[in-house]
Amino acid sequence: MDLSEAQHIITVFLQELANQFHRLPGSAIFLRYVKSSYQNDPVRSAVELFLFLFAVRYLLAPKYSTKPGLVKLSEEEIDDLVEEWTPEPLVGASTALGEIEVEKRAVIVGPTGPKVKLSNGRTVTNLGSYNYYNFTSNEFLKDKAIQTLRTYGVGPCGPRGFYGTQDVHMKTEADVAAFLGTAACIIYAQAFSTISSVIPAFSKRGDIIVADKGVNYAIRKGIQISRSMVRWYEHNDMDDLERVLAKVTKELARKPLTRRFIITEGLFDSYGDVVDLPKIVELRLKYKFRLILDETWSFGVLGRTGRGVTEHQNVDPAVVDMIVGSLAGPFIAGGGFCSGSEEIVHHQRISASAYTFSAALPAMLATTASETLNLLQTNSDIVSQLRENIKVMWGQLDPRSDWIYSTSSPENPMMILVIKPEVVSSKRLSFEDQQSLLQDAVDEALANGVLITRLKSLPDEVEPRHVVPPALKVCLTTGLTRREVEKAGTIIRHAITKAMSKKR
Repeated sequence: MDLSEAQHIITVFLQELANQFHRLPGSAIFLRYVKSSYQNDPVRSAVELFLFLFAVRYLLAPKYSTKPGLVKLSEEEIDDLVEEWTPEPLVGASTALGEIEVEKRAVIVGPTGPKVKLSNGRTVTNLGSYNYYNFTSNEFLKDKAIQTLRTYGVGPCGPRGFYGTQDVHMKTEADVAAFLGTAACIIYAQAFSTISSVIPAFSKRGDIIVADKGVNYAIRKGIQISRSMVRWYEHNDMDDLERVLAKVTKELARKPLTRRFIITEGLFDSYGDVVDLPKIVELRLKYKFRLILDETWSFGVLGRTGRGVTEHQNVDPAVVDMIVGSLAGPFIAGGGFCSGSEEIVHHQRISASAYTFSAALPAMLATTASETLNLLQTNSDIVSQLRENIKVMWGQLDPRSDWIYSTSSPENPMMILVIKPEVVSSKRLSFEDQQSLLQDAVDEALANGVLITRLKSLPDEVEPRHVVPPALKVCLTTGLTRREVEKAGTIIRHAITKAMSKKR
């Protein structure tokens, strides 16, 4: 066969192939599409044809293992491996100190108050609760609670946004807002979940939070949940706060606008000291940050009438974007609140998880909160009486003890007592040694009729880790006379001396 015959055969074959293709349904449309789309570009058509054929080949290819070294085990071998496997424990190993605490835990039988009866039959002085104004013994409040219980029942059985709102809730919100001098207020069913829900309701991923390194566990959990960028400043150090604010402002100068917050406490849970609110307000206005102030421990305590750190330091509540506080503790109710503008409150009603998904505060507790607020407003002498008892206890402990000193503000009824640095250094006390000695002091005080506790917290995953300093916590109350406070202070001081003398 010569060349001309071969060309003729190929030409006939291609012609026949083209004729057969034209007989296929839709062939004319396909050819018209190719000509109009690619302007008779054979190279582009060839590339797409290649990709099409490759896809068909890939889909029709036989399956193969991506783990060529995989060894198939028999049923017996699998059973043996399962029997040998040991799962990780759900909880870590308990410490010796933790086991002792559980074993020696004091259990109160009956109502709490300045004097409580324990399960072992002894009656002791209670300086371990936040019953600062002895409202737990107030007969008027008891009668009011019983009346509310009979009228509204035990609980609302639903979240505030889902038919759980009762008229007493609205009244309590109005009472707290009026007491603080803010436009509006929202109440939550649990104090702890208030601040940890408020923060992520406003600060999201990409937003900026500047927070004190000493803030409490609930705040740190709220910050963690928000997934915001966090910058920390040294505890209660206003110079370091300004440095951080200036640095953050400079970093964000050429970036898209984000929400920016300063978060701090009024009275610090872990140290007992008070915030410098006027300076923080000055800095937040200068650098254009919003301010979230947690007054869990200062609301009802600081200020001439107990309105908190804003009254105590003569700061207009309107310049604080959000004031968060607790209705438990000295108000002997439950739940928490966030007070601010109408817009701030309304936003939480539709976006704060603890408000939206938790059952509402029982009506009895909401009424109790309103009534204790009213008692505090109409009887400001009890605030002065509490301050007097604080002074008496300070006189027994801080200047007279060779071992400990108080880091708390002089107006704080929750005294935080830590071992003096020179004692720690001279006795070479480790962190665990300090905790053990302070627990010995707690046990010794209880043996002599005074109930106090150690400062405690939970570990969290927020960096930098916040290590709560080893300390004793002593809570004062108006339910004790001056003589009783002096006696309790003497017992505590002697208990500390006896415990510390054990370590040579």
